Amino acid sequence: MVTDNSPAQSADPAESDIKDRVNNRSHRPNSEKFKEFMTSGWAPRSDLGAVPGPFAAYTPARREAVSARFPGERLVIPAGALKVRSNDTDYRFRPHSAFAHLTGFGTDQEPDAVLVLDPQVGFDGASAGHEALLFVRPLADRDSEEFYADARYGEFWVGARPTLDDVTKVTGIRAVHIDTLSDVLAKDLGEGHVSLRIIPEVDAGVESLVEMLREQAGLAGESTADLDAELLEALSEIRLVKDEWEIAELREAVNQSIEGFHEVVRNLPRAVKHQRGERVIETVFGAHARLEGNTVGYETIAASGEHATTLHWITNDGAVRAGELVLIDAGVEVESLYTADVTRTLPVDGTFTDTQRKVYQAVLDAADAAFVAAVPGARFSDVHAAAMRVIAARLEQWGLLPVSAEESLTPEGQQHRRWMVHGTSHHLGLDVHDCAQARRDMYVDGVLEPGMVFTIEPGLYFKADDLTVPAEYRGIGVRIEDDVLVTADGNENLSAALPRTPEDVEEWMASLLS
Repeated sequence: MVTDNSPAQSADPAESDIKDRVNNRSHRPNSEKFKEFMTSGWAPRSDLGAVPGPFAAYTPARREAVSARFPGERLVIPAGALKVRSNDTDYRFRPHSAFAHLTGFGTDQEPDAVLVLDPQVGFDGASAGHEALLFVRPLADRDSEEFYADARYGEFWVGARPTLDDVTKVTGIRAVHIDTLSDVLAKDLGEGHVSLRIIPEVDAGVESLVEMLREQAGLAGESTADLDAELLEALSEIRLVKDEWEIAELREAVNQSIEGFHEVVRNLPRAVKHQRGERVIETVFGAHARLEGNTVGYETIAASGEHATTLHWITNDGAVRAGELVLIDAGVEVESLYTADVTRTLPVDGTFTDTQRKVYQAVLDAADAAFVAAVPGARFSDVHAAAMRVIAARLEQWGLLPVSAEESLTPEGQQHRRWMVHGTSHHLGLDVHDCAQARRDMYVDGVLEPGMVFTIEPGLYFKADDLTVPAEYRGIGVRIEDDVLVTADGNENLSAALPRTPEDVEEWMASLLS
């Protein structure tokens, strides 16, 4: 990596600190002759060819849903800022999911941007919805120092950003310069006038600006935290039901994830030969995700043998051994930032042992029962309950429960959860655990509607040192996870093309390993 030069001046203390550190080692020339020569002699920029994004027909309805929840209030939805990874290098940027949902921006687009829903008043003085304004840092002229000297934002370092007109064309939202943000947020603030809400903990600089403006307008106080939390809550809840475009993006994410699993199976022999075979699996899937999408939607779990009993095993430094199972929990995030979340537990050598098959079939039966329950009008919690009835019954049948399945399933019991401590489902979308800030009565106790997308992922995990189970079970972890779309008359398993039954898994693996 080339060494970067001084960033432009910033009001952000953290960014200023980066500037100071870079200046200590900077070799950037500062002569006036250099500046004059550097900023001249460039051909006119070519047109970036900005056109409306495919999402632009859908985002207005999303913004209107937010507007209806907060009439007369100014709403601030930041994309977020670049985050330092090490010294003066940043992580690859990903906009906040609420910002992406309401604007359509994906990949690593527009750090520091801020969407503002500005309240409008009709001729009768009543609330008339909101105007959407998108505050961005536009492309700087080539006669500016930013062009060649700003390693975070300069065109010479990170490429050309879109102009204000480009942003407006792509998103359908009026784009304005980020430098005007403070003036717009301050307009008409105060008791009896306009109040401010902001998504908390996304952009520290913008949040500090909002707090300062609230204080100046006499709006500061303990209640502002509740106001902001309510905004975040609402932005989660409007994502519970996906629109047509979102479902298409999720289909693509799932399809690419399935292709990633094919690649993993093809590379299992290489994983077996490597001392860190789990990392072979991780990198094979990650390469596919980066080539065919944006990246992985979350850190890949490649858990072989006893590691599969650790629910979120992401160290992925273990060996992959014939005769054992490997649990792979992975999802491709496409460029719109929608992600899949799929898990398969595979016999490394292509064939289940009798005990492995027994545990696998129990988990599959629990998943199938959950699918039966995942229909419009049912409650989200019904899906989990259906899976748990199968898990408890099977554990009782095997003689592992200290009580009956019926007693274990009571709220006072729950002994069966020793071997499955996680939930069966979570919503899926822009976040792998989507809509997580929604109220309980909208989520866990919510009623299923067509357009909802979530996972079904029961499992059984018998740790190697669990003395409550016979030795034959110890060290076996199995999870089967699919992505389900609720439809008008039932549901659709979006990941059904990836084999699920033990017989189909063995046949599929044989076809790829032969």
